[in-house]
Amino acid sequence: MNLMRRLNVEVDRFAEQFAVGHGLHRTDLNALTVIMDASREGRPLTPGALGAALNLSAPATSALINRLEQAGHLTRHRSTGDRRKVELAMHEQAAALAGRFFAPLGRRMSAALDEFTPEERRVIGRFLDRSIEATVAARQETAGEGS
Repeated sequence: MNLMRRLNVEVDRFAEQFAVGHGLHRTDLNALTVIMDASREGRPLTPGALGAALNLSAPATSALINRLEQAGHLTRHRSTGDRRKVELAMHEQAAALAGRFFAPLGRRMSAALDEFTPEERRVIGRFLDRSIEATVAARQETAGEGS
């Protein structure tokens, strides 16, 4: 668990370096990650779904979206399936910028994984999946308990 905590701290520090260097709040960076993941999975993302994913109120979500749109990081567009709905997408320029910044981390993490056999990588993947599930479950279990 100590190693997981240390990895989390180092990844956070790396991400914070990107955020600070581009005038983003940590919540902005988290929002862009949620938007990128939705895009990668081929699922539309509405402002409401973004707010729910980040546990933000509607006014806070609107302020976040406005800030990211004004900075040129995301765009809003009408859903092709239901023109009443607004969907969010990361601006291509922002995705390219993030890709360039995070490429060294991706290369180094890939090199670290290459040191493991395919079976070991499957075990690591299973461990990470279960760790994510455990973290989500613990967060839900403690929701509303405050600090």
